[in-house]
Amino acid sequence: MASRCLRLAALLALTACPGRAYQGSGYSPLEDDEDVYARNRYKETPWCSPIKVKHGYANCRTPQGEYYKNVLGTRCDIRCQKGYELHGPQQLICQSSKRWSGKVLCKQKRCPTLSMPTNGGFKCLDGAYFGSRCEYYCSPGYQLKGDRIVTCMDNKVWSGRPASCVDTEPPRIQCPSVKEKTAEPNKLTARVFWDTPEGRDTADGILTDVILKGLPPGSHFPEGDHKIQYTVYDRAENKGTCKFLVKVRVRRCVKLNAPDNGYIKCSGDGNNYGATCEFSCIGGYELQGSPARVCQYNLGWSGVEPTCAPMNINVNVRTAAALLDQFYEKRRLLIISTPTAANFFYRMQLGMLQPAQCGLDLRHVTVVELVGVFPAQIGRIGVKLLPPSLALQLRLLLRIPHYNFNIVVMDKHGMDKERYPFPATPAELFALIDNFPLRKEEMKLQAEIGQSCP
Repeated sequence: MASRCLRLAALLALTACPGRAYQGSGYSPLEDDEDVYARNRYKETPWCSPIKVKHGYANCRTPQGEYYKNVLGTRCDIRCQKGYELHGPQQLICQSSKRWSGKVLCKQKRCPTLSMPTNGGFKCLDGAYFGSRCEYYCSPGYQLKGDRIVTCMDNKVWSGRPASCVDTEPPRIQCPSVKEKTAEPNKLTARVFWDTPEGRDTADGILTDVILKGLPPGSHFPEGDHKIQYTVYDRAENKGTCKFLVKVRVRRCVKLNAPDNGYIKCSGDGNNYGATCEFSCIGGYELQGSPARVCQYNLGWSGVEPTCAPMNINVNVRTAAALLDQFYEKRRLLIISTPTAANFFYRMQLGMLQPAQCGLDLRHVTVVELVGVFPAQIGRIGVKLLPPSLALQLRLLLRIPHYNFNIVVMDKHGMDKERYPFPATPAELFALIDNFPLRKEEMKLQAEIGQSCP
């Protein structure tokens, strides 16, 4: 009875003071009278000490919604402030032993130690903890790649990109000045020398081999301007280059042309200092003037300008040797000997050669006919008749039989090349003549001036 009166008195006192509440409870007496009964009911229940988490906080829940947050059975979720991490269980329970089920600690987060960049370093404020700032730097000759300043973040990772010190400055290399040279006589090239340039690096001083683009020093350079380039790389693959010119000049005379009805064949480039030009004439013509001319240092040609005049054969000479000398190095000879003009082989041979006269001229061939037997012997070159004595000497000198048909082919140097005891076709003769020395070159010259048979 007395106990009931005390509770009634307490309720009356609370009613008389409506603005008063229990500190830290979060409840108002006007809201729920059962809280008062609940607090009194558990006032003997073991309580744990209040939870205090440095750099963190606890979110607690009581079993029955009690007024205090450290009664038996209270569960508290532990959280840490930004920049701190929890060491211990994430939840604590108030046990019957009046102790919490574990110990917790919020420690400041720490980022991993930064790696030292090669050819550089870093300096930090406040070590490597959350919020710390570190600044990278590089050695002379290197540049920073990445973020210069990084910050330790809440996820224990450094902000920004990893920094590195790279060599971005190209090495230096110095080439020689322009090299100029004039070609020597009868040459179209000049040999040019220079010292290979060396490179220099601004960072670690280590370079790769020097790479050359162009001909190396000591080479024979043709006429004209030639670009020479040297390239050198450092270990970071930066490259330095330098360039210069090699200028080769060739002294030249005025270009010569072939004479009318003739050919020209020149050494070298045709008009360079020291070049020699040789001249020759087509069939039926002989050279007058200088057979060869040389380009001189003063850029003028030696000798006299050559011409090709129609060949004039003198048949009024005393000896067969004098007659043959007129053809030396000018014409080939096709000598046809027959004992009589009625000879079948002779008439057949003339019939085959007459249509081939153009081909004979193109091949520098003169036909000499020896007809009859001494003293009724005559010789003929085209329309010119040879004296009987000269025709006889020619037969004797070349050992040509008197009483049989015979053909003798002689080259421009008077050499006996072939003999035929019977008629020879133009194809056979031309095949033989075209195998003579220099004949292929003559054919090229004839083609260049457009000489051909109808």
